[in-house]
Amino acid sequence: HKFQQLIKFSTKRFNLKKGSYMKQATWWWLSGGISTCLIIVLISMWVTMNQYDIEPTQLVNEEAVNDHLKSNWENRLSTAKFQVDPTIRVKTGIFVQSLQFFNSTDVHLTGYIWQRYKDGEHDDIKPSASEVGFILPEQVNAGDDIEPREVYRLRDGDEEVIGWYFEATLRQPFDYVDYPFDHKTVWVRMWHKEFGRNIVLVPDFDAYKSTGLDDIFGIETSIVLGTWVRQNTFFDYKLSSYDTNFGLADHIIHENFSELHYNIVLKRKFENAFIIYLLPLFLVAALLFSALLTISKNEQLSDRLGFNVSGFIGACSALFFVVMLAHIQLREQFPGSATVYIEYFYILMYALFVIATANTYLFSINSSGRWLKIIHYKDNIIAKVAYWPVVLSCLILITWVFL
Repeated sequence: HKFQQLIKFSTKRFNLKKGSYMKQATWWWLSGGISTCLIIVLISMWVTMNQYDIEPTQLVNEEAVNDHLKSNWENRLSTAKFQVDPTIRVKTGIFVQSLQFFNSTDVHLTGYIWQRYKDGEHDDIKPSASEVGFILPEQVNAGDDIEPREVYRLRDGDEEVIGWYFEATLRQPFDYVDYPFDHKTVWVRMWHKEFGRNIVLVPDFDAYKSTGLDDIFGIETSIVLGTWVRQNTFFDYKLSSYDTNFGLADHIIHENFSELHYNIVLKRKFENAFIIYLLPLFLVAALLFSALLTISKNEQLSDRLGFNVSGFIGACSALFFVVMLAHIQLREQFPGSATVYIEYFYILMYALFVIATANTYLFSINSSGRWLKIIHYKDNIIAKVAYWPVVLSCLILITWVFL
């Protein structure tokens, strides 16, 4: 009779352990399935962030130029309070041979800029051999060694084509908020040398094979861009206003002047930023998760894994300094910029360190509090299975804000 009772008791205990094991296995499978789905969602959001939207202001042909100038320039001149000479259009083209970012605001360009001057129409504005027909307002470097120099002056029917080689460092307010999924538009803003007169620069579309919405033109095909890839190039006009007449009584570019811009759209190579910043961050998150798995009330398992509160806090401290140093290195690249997208990953990692440390400390306390029962349940199984779904959900939420 006692033997039968012992068998029944052993069988009942085995079934309880088996049921508990099966329940925990189900939770782990559910956690893995949810995490896989969240990873797919996160990657799809990254693909969306990495796409470039074509600018609606692109000028693709002379008809687009005429439409813009008619609606934004000619109509305004008709309401001017002073007599304005007829608009003189000067065809201008550009070819960029090299491009290099010096820092987060300065970009260095070299290449050629040319202009077409028509006989009879442009005689009084044509630059001489010692003059340059254009101005780059955003150029910050100066000196005889880097001043544009004339390299050719050729006849083309009733026009004279004058070309200059230029080398300029341009200062521009680039936006790095979406780093490392950001696109940079490097623009070259051009004025005519006699900007006080009614002279408008227009793109020399005939000098390029194709200037469609998706065409890349006016830039060296084999240009070395480092961590960047050519995405698009285009001409457009931007309306600019100034709070001065530059000392000229009848200055016409005082307000809403159409300034010609040549734009180069660059896409960052995501692989570089992923290897340098994101991959180490994910590895730290995985190490933190591994340390969380060592939490157990089973003394034999704890001894074998070497779990103790002080050891866990020490591991978190070491990982914290790794993340902090990487964050400082990242932040030094964007001085003065707002918090960029990838920085929120580091902020999330700091929060995980605090939460994991607090969870471990509370788990080590033998108490019957309501919240402590949740932490002690099944050897802290709730925190373990919820780790990756919570982390990935936070990453998706951060990414959704930046979309």
